[in-house]
Amino acid sequence: MKASALRVSLVQGATRWHDAAANRSYYGDLVRSLAGASDLIVLPETFLSGFTNETLGNAESMQGESVRWLCALSREVGAVVTGSLIIQEQGTCLNRLLWARPDGSHETYDKRHLFRMAGEHQRYGSGSKRLLVELNGWRICHQVCYDLRFPVWLRNRHHADSGQLDYDVLVFVANWPAPRRHAWSTLLRARAMENLSYCVGVNRVGTDGNQLAYAGDSAAIDFLGQPLVELGAQEQVVTVTLDAEALAAHRERFPAWMDADEFRISG
Repeated sequence: MKASALRVSLVQGATRWHDAAANRSYYGDLVRSLAGASDLIVLPETFLSGFTNETLGNAESMQGESVRWLCALSREVGAVVTGSLIIQEQGTCLNRLLWARPDGSHETYDKRHLFRMAGEHQRYGSGSKRLLVELNGWRICHQVCYDLRFPVWLRNRHHADSGQLDYDVLVFVANWPAPRRHAWSTLLRARAMENLSYCVGVNRVGTDGNQLAYAGDSAAIDFLGQPLVELGAQEQVVTVTLDAEALAAHRERFPAWMDADEFRISG
């Protein structure tokens, strides 16, 4: 692994319900406070609308105002900005994570595991491919909320031809309600330890239009399952620096990947 330290900013905000314009203004101000001080800025899941099943009234196209705004914001602050929003494409609504780079280019990931307990699977289409990107020598895997519960999908596999694991950092954007906060915190730690990687999870705070409360609990966890930073239940913007040398040293002295089972994901 040849990488410098990576500055990751966790933007834990109180998303406004069904108000994209208000959220662009609100989150835009929070992100701008990080200009020149971060490499990767992480926003919550569906940060322009809240987690809603009222898809048609809150969806935009990839050519819409919000995608243009996020790409312009990335360019303005000189950092990658990522979070998910509702996108309608070919008649299907998707909970789509957007990875916006300062050069104007972007990548996307469509949430694979849809939260059926809230009817998400009835109103959204499911993704089929993981998003693996590189930033400053780091390999990063991006996921959305409920994906956190599915370790097979998230497994960090070693490739003999390159001598590398899939990723160094696992990033989750979420709208994870307060009653299930213990699962959120526990699973973030488990995913970090089992995958020999850093794990970053960014959740929202406040109460949404369905009267669901969110306790935040955003965190950056190291490869030992230890928190580098843990946020509370209020609006917070925190930047943490990930150490590439410490990660490489851990993988060298504790190469659990060498004993991992081989498998393939279908569907």
